[in-house]
Amino acid sequence: MKKIVVIIAALLIGLNMNAQESINWLTLDEAIEQNRKEPRKFIVDVYTDWCGWCKRMDATTFSNPEIASYINEHFYPVKFDAEMKDSIELGGRTYHFIDNGRRGYHEVAAILTKGRLSYPTIVYLDEELRHISVEPGYKTAAQLSEKLIYYNEEKHKAAQDPMDM
Repeated sequence: MKKIVVIIAALLIGLNMNAQESINWLTLDEAIEQNRKEPRKFIVDVYTDWCGWCKRMDATTFSNPEIASYINEHFYPVKFDAEMKDSIELGGRTYHFIDNGRRGYHEVAAILTKGRLSYPTIVYLDEELRHISVEPGYKTAAQLSEKLIYYNEEKHKAAQDPMDM
């Protein structure tokens, strides 16, 4: 009986640790609602179901425990299917899927990526839902970690654009 209790406890602890090591992905609506209560930056993973590099990022980069922990603590993580067919209402406007022949795209995906529909694309938004950065392509855990810290610590604000001189 004592062995069974120990095994069950070990399994529960293991399940709890796994739950803490994964990203708590939200819908865009859920993230916006939570942001109203506690403002944070957003990280949006714009993906498609057919994208191999998107799946690889899920399996490697986003499953990294340190990445998951950092994202959960400092950002509102949103997973956004760029080919989602459902309409979305934001700010009193309804956004739709645009049928474009063989493949289409969602209007929100085009807005998030600033019209550069390639996958995966990571979009960083500030607490007011303004673009900080749009970064297409697969990222390793090390590459993503560097960017997460950079944007979370607002180092992008200190970097002066030479065109502003």
